[in-house]
Amino acid sequence: MYINAKRIIDVLLAFVGILLLWPFLIIIALFIKLDSKGPIFFRQKRIGKGKSTFYILKFRTMKVDTPNDMPTHLLEDPDFFITSVGKILRKTSLDEFPQIFNILKGEMSIIGPRPALWNQKDLIQERDKYGANDVYPGLTGWAQINGRDELPIEIKAKLDGEYVKKIGVFMDIKCFFGTIISVIKSEGVVEGKTLQAGEEVASTTEQREKSYK
Repeated sequence: MYINAKRIIDVLLAFVGILLLWPFLIIIALFIKLDSKGPIFFRQKRIGKGKSTFYILKFRTMKVDTPNDMPTHLLEDPDFFITSVGKILRKTSLDEFPQIFNILKGEMSIIGPRPALWNQKDLIQERDKYGANDVYPGLTGWAQINGRDELPIEIKAKLDGEYVKKIGVFMDIKCFFGTIISVIKSEGVVEGKTLQAGEEVASTTEQREKSYK
């Protein structure tokens, strides 16, 4: 029952968000255009509910020659690719705002597992163990407020599974306010390779490199 109500809540909140934030979104768009050449928005192929694919929408925060299908935390030198305005947008998560339109289109939810890149086979397979590919991906989620980019794939998938198991009003509210706190503290954001991800990062990087050959 909550799943049906969740979709209605998503649509209502997305509409309210657009009505309240559209002047702010226009200002962000202008700063992006003034800061660097390229489009305002960035589209990227992601995995949705039932492992269907869709194109996620974000404000562009990186230069147009950045590798398109590699997570930012796996780039050798992310600062080289991230624009000046992009650094601010990423730190505050404002680059995620355009996903309101993905929510309205029925491709995403406000709360849910973050949508994996189409070529993140390791994460997709790990999520299958917990049924995390069977719900709509979210603008934010349980894993996002419990480590985000710092998490190894196995832990991230397990947290996504916990969300699916406990999905409900209380869990969504907890994720929503937890996200606000995480954004204020800038927790879990990793720009470039770190030792914290260990062997998982090295393995995933190798897979990404193969996909470009």
